[in-house]
Amino acid sequence: MTETKKKLGPKYLPGDLSPDKALERIIRVDQAGEYGAKRIYQGQIDVLGDTEIGPTLRHMQDQEQEHLDYFNDQLVKRQIRPTALTPFWHVAGWAVGAGTAMMSKEAAMACTVAVEEAIDEHYAEQRDRLIAEDREHEMVETIERFRQEELEHRDIGLDNDAEQAAAYPLLYQAISKGSKFAIWLAGRI
Repeated sequence: MTETKKKLGPKYLPGDLSPDKALERIIRVDQAGEYGAKRIYQGQIDVLGDTEIGPTLRHMQDQEQEHLDYFNDQLVKRQIRPTALTPFWHVAGWAVGAGTAMMSKEAAMACTVAVEEAIDEHYAEQRDRLIAEDREHEMVETIERFRQEELEHRDIGLDNDAEQAAAYPLLYQAISKGSKFAIWLAGRI
């Protein structure tokens, strides 16, 4: 009986997305998230780009651009529509990045920590689902590599005094919850 269960794969509940629809959502959400992250870093660079943290922000944005390029390619290759919220992410991402950077370097780093931890959790869930379905092995490896780079960004934020930002717990929670809500929205709209 155990062998039969293994052959059937993971169990799904009524209303769960099929594996193919779930993969479409994964790619759509990840493309939107990487676009939003790139815009957050652009907002931070526009405010703090000429300071000592500027090169670090550019490094993180360059990695986000690589992630975005991968998911843009996946959208095209698999003929998946992007989220309809892209124009919103364009403005909102930049505003979050610039707004936190205007508060302080520490607030910008707090933003980085909150966003990257939300993305880490999200990527880990996606990786685990694809592994359980025993599919998309190359994408699993790519998502895991991107997850590790997002954790590197989180660590950079922590190393640059994110926790010293004014009202850090409040700022962190607001950005973390906003990021998780954006992930949820991007998969559905």
